[in-house]
Amino acid sequence: MTFDEEWADAKQSVTVTTAGGSSHDLVVTQDDLGAVGHEAFIVHGQLRKKADMAGTGATARAAAEGSARNLAMGSELSVTLSTWDSQVKTVLQMYAHISNHLDFSKKAHANDDEAIAASLRHRNGSAMSVSDIQRYVK
Repeated sequence: MTFDEEWADAKQSVTVTTAGGSSHDLVVTQDDLGAVGHEAFIVHGQLRKKADMAGTGATARAAAEGSARNLAMGSELSVTLSTWDSQVKTVLQMYAHISNHLDFSKKAHANDDEAIAASLRHRNGSAMSVSDIQRYVK
């Protein structure tokens, strides 16, 4: 299956048909973007608080105790903790990126909307007529 075919299938699977029978493409509103960005921010905060990234929790203590008693398990547990720390940092970066990007997108589109609205007004603030707008489109 080509990319275009797969994309068409994906679009078809999310197409919504209204009660009137008309079909609409997938739509995302500013509120949707803000909500997803906010959730990413919340998850980032919770993960940061609850993940033992400083290595001060029970796992770190068990690794230190195992190493102090010359048990191979201690060093292996330290490796596991290091891997965990690295992966948590990666996930935190992903959530921060999602949150920041969606906040930026929301603001950028709002600014674009304001600029477009301002460009569709005459110098005196009155709205352009449809015929004036059609001249720009041609």
